[in-house]
Amino acid sequence: MIKKSITAVWESIAILFAGLWLVIRIILEYFGFISDGNDRTTGIKDLREEYKKANYK
Repeated sequence: MIKKSITAVWESIAILFAGLWLVIRIILEYFGFISDGNDRTTGIKDLREEYKKANYK
């Protein structure tokens, strides 16, 4: 019983950190700090270029 509870909590924490890492990666890619070399599929590079062209202030 306790082993199942510990396993469930551990899996929940692992999923939480995986989700947080995904969000952090998307933010870092958007601002150009990292790149996975696959910008065409994520569309991040296009978003950055459109933002620069619009010249928001």
